[in-house]
Amino acid sequence: MRLLLLEDDQQLAKGLLQAMVRQSYAVDHFDSVKEGLAAIEYEHYDLVILDLGLSDGSGLDFLKIYRNKQTEPVIILTARDTIEEKIQGLDLGADDYLPKPFDVNELQARIRALLRRSSGRASNQIVYGDLEVDQKARAVSYKGQSISLSRREYNLLEALLSNQGKVMSRANLEQTLYSWDEEIESNALEVHIHNLRKKISSKLIKTVRGVGYMVAEE
Repeated sequence: MRLLLLEDDQQLAKGLLQAMVRQSYAVDHFDSVKEGLAAIEYEHYDLVILDLGLSDGSGLDFLKIYRNKQTEPVIILTARDTIEEKIQGLDLGADDYLPKPFDVNELQARIRALLRRSSGRASNQIVYGDLEVDQKARAVSYKGQSISLSRREYNLLEALLSNQGKVMSRANLEQTLYSWDEEIESNALEVHIHNLRKKISSKLIKTVRGVGYMVAEE
């Protein structure tokens, strides 16, 4: 999953980035409305973490434009804790609102809940035939046996299972796995696909030649 973090408190942003990377999310961080709007023109994000007090204006200005373009979840983080601002943010399309200071574990739980909701699932479990994925624990088992996956192998598997029946292009999958400041080797995606097929099943991931990859819908 790829997240966009818009936060102008650099110390807080650094801590959040570290926490999100430990959860294996790919995260892009910016501190202004302008940079956030530029990012969504070129990248797709599964969720946005939005501070209201950005370096060049209000996060609400970003939210107004974002909601005209995207439907993915938005969590507002802010030290402004008035009822009026909460109502304004929710009315403009925010999905959740977390006042500062907050517990990172609570933020991560809210992120998981919103990502479940956006993908139409009611729990943290993804069951696909003999394959089971626990998104909270980031644990994978196949035919009852635990499967050890790297961070990017897990993220790739989660992305494909969350989009069953849809062909995902190489570019889209790379956006899910890597943030802007990470270098991507030319054959990295193919290596991850090969490893998943080897560790789980050669029939799990289908190649749609010239288009991308997919997991068939059950």
